[in-house]
Amino acid sequence: MRYVADPAATLQELFRVVRPGGAIANLEFLVPGNPVWKAAWVGYTRAVLPAAGLVTGGREWAEVGRFLGPSISEHYRRYPLDWTVGAWKAAGAEDVTVRRMSLGGGLVMWGRKAGG
Repeated sequence: MRYVADPAATLQELFRVVRPGGAIANLEFLVPGNPVWKAAWVGYTRAVLPAAGLVTGGREWAEVGRFLGPSISEHYRRYPLDWTVGAWKAAGAEDVTVRRMSLGGGLVMWGRKAGG
């Protein structure tokens, strides 16, 4: 959802084309909520990823590493997790489930289209 202009409209369209009772799942990065893990995550995404990208893949991969952390942070600043769950439900999802992974740095969400 980080790469679409209107996540709510995108979810509406996804659920429109899924048959009633059909499932949709999303695997995404997440900013950890725990202050210790968040600080480690910020350090990792702002310093380690760009440096690792530079060493392993050159300047282009360093740019990818520099982009990723701020992109994730900005997405959740604009669309917090509670908003996202609400957007899923507004789009027609039921039984929306959220599971944080990797010390809060990953997110799996899933739900079913109502009517099945």
